[in-house]
Amino acid sequence: MIDLEKDIQYVKGIGPKKAYKLNKLGIFTLKDLLFYFPRQFEDRNNLKKIAQLQNDEKATIKAVIVSVNTTNPKKGMTLTKIDIKDETGYAKLAFFNQPHIKNLYKCGDTVLVFGKVKKEFKTIELSSCEIEHLTNAPKSTCKVMPIYPLTYGVTNKEIISIIKSVLNNEELRIKEYLPQRIIEKYKLCSIDYAIRNIHNPTSKEALKIALYRIVFEEFLILQLGLFMFKNGTTEVEGIKFNRDENLDNILKALPFKLTNAQNRALNEIIEDMQSNKVMNRLVQGDVGSGKTVVALLALANCVLNGYQGALMAPTEILAEQHYISLSETLKPFGMEIELLVGSLTKKQKEKVLERVKNKEIDILIGTHALIEDKVEFNNLGIVITDEQHRFGVRQRGKLSEKGINPDILVMTATPIPRTLALILYGDLDISIIDELPPGRQPIETLAVDKGKRDKAYNSLVRREVEKGRQVYIVCPLVEESEAIEAKAATELVEELKLEYFSDLRVGLLHGKMKASEKDEIMKSFKNKEIDILVSTTVIEVGVNVPNATLMIIENAERFGLAQLHQLRGRVGRGSHKSYCILIYASKSEVCRQRMSIMEETNDGFKISEKDLEIRGPGEFFGTRQHGLPELKVANIFKHMKILKLAQQEARYIIGLDYKLQNNENKMLKREIMTKFEHSIKEISLN
Repeated sequence: MIDLEKDIQYVKGIGPKKAYKLNKLGIFTLKDLLFYFPRQFEDRNNLKKIAQLQNDEKATIKAVIVSVNTTNPKKGMTLTKIDIKDETGYAKLAFFNQPHIKNLYKCGDTVLVFGKVKKEFKTIELSSCEIEHLTNAPKSTCKVMPIYPLTYGVTNKEIISIIKSVLNNEELRIKEYLPQRIIEKYKLCSIDYAIRNIHNPTSKEALKIALYRIVFEEFLILQLGLFMFKNGTTEVEGIKFNRDENLDNILKALPFKLTNAQNRALNEIIEDMQSNKVMNRLVQGDVGSGKTVVALLALANCVLNGYQGALMAPTEILAEQHYISLSETLKPFGMEIELLVGSLTKKQKEKVLERVKNKEIDILIGTHALIEDKVEFNNLGIVITDEQHRFGVRQRGKLSEKGINPDILVMTATPIPRTLALILYGDLDISIIDELPPGRQPIETLAVDKGKRDKAYNSLVRREVEKGRQVYIVCPLVEESEAIEAKAATELVEELKLEYFSDLRVGLLHGKMKASEKDEIMKSFKNKEIDILVSTTVIEVGVNVPNATLMIIENAERFGLAQLHQLRGRVGRGSHKSYCILIYASKSEVCRQRMSIMEETNDGFKISEKDLEIRGPGEFFGTRQHGLPELKVANIFKHMKILKLAQQEARYIIGLDYKLQNNENKMLKREIMTKFEHSIKEISLN
């Protein structure tokens, strides 16, 4: 049996030169090579007649050679043209810098050709061709051909030939690592069969069987890995809180009644807090769904049990907003709440730090300042991070280290389809707040072509400002870029002042400003000292300005749907009717689809599903940046049914053997550890 961990250069027929090329593809061992899967498959079985060929398609044809000519169009270039015919018509084949072709083929030969069709007027030409003599066992035509991800200096043909020579070695056996029970339960083929047929399919059916096995396995390993690490955190002994009866008094004092979704999320949090294990929960709620109230009640319950709470927000202004709303609600119940942000003076900071240490402060709200070494809590019971996607897992961890195993609550307003969330936030339990408080008016959204831009500015903006309201205008870049024809915020401000609103107060906000400048601008806007705020996406996570009723988004086609939805959520926060205008310049079908989704719905979860559908999971869900093992074959969107089966099975396995110590799971565990070895420390929500 061949050792799969063998260095690739010592594999028969490879050697140092080829190994060097393969290393560039991340292939260092024989196992890496066997698990280097194709990115797609080309079906070359579909034999067509010349007359049936369509422009731009790839097709296989059987034809007879009429003539072979080689010319030199310019120095150092050879062009070999072959004229071919079948009973339905004529075509040309073009081969660049392949002079040997003219020695291999002559007039009267019957050949099989696979290539890309180019039809112009009455001429048909096939380029990037593969040609071979008609035989009973064609090598590169009339079969399902794997297409591999490549790097400079490595061709698809080379990869196919290297893998083929390895698979032809009689000593090669790929040892099974999935428990036999799972293979039988889900009717999976062996790993040996899967590997052989994914690289060199004996038929379409065999490829289908092989792909099913690999997709199921990738999802199972990903999910099991996440559950294992999750167990590592949730199985930690934590604080056992009671549901304090005074919590009901706080609930009664709220000026509104909780929605069903808020109640559900609160009950799940309280249940976690009552357990003696550390809570590790994500509250995912749409823009304006009232996540903060749920966080406030969790903090209150913690304080009522005699512990301190911490709430970390990504910006000073958001931290301030939390401070105001928590103070209003909880101070009447004797709770001490304080704010720790970068803009405090040294003296103010020292005072806050002293009071936290002495347990004179019950709840500390702040920005990244909370994770500084100087900050010492007396007995921290719960840690909450708001807008989690702005913080890394290390920052979350650093804050929780300030207590002895405090409960962890994470909040995000980025709606993600539930199945995706289960993977993405696999180390957290999930609560979803999927309804808006009553009385919230839906934001009316209108997508307009950039030709109607003037009208939007002249009539809509003016109308809202005259009513005493305020306006956001968002654009994608800070400075004009030659590569991207997008309106830059800096230039847009000048244009607006000159052409449209010389009599109005126009402010500017962008990411290149200092944090203190940004906060200053947002304060001015909140205090109604600015009529129109021109901004980049830095306002995506921002402060409540109930008086802002109109948002115009320039070059809307340049934003993802989830981001457009997030931005739109900055208006519609007061009792006034609000509007969002999407100005787009693209004429493409995808752009039209995306704009109409935004016009149709205000539901962030529906939008995220559609976004996933249009963009595909690759873009939507970059596994790389989440520190998760790469999915080589599995596609979250395409293989949703298999994903659900694998998640089900993973839960079942973890329920019986959460450390995977049983004999039947040992090899599977080894496989998981290998896949996760680079990511264990990195698994994060960013």
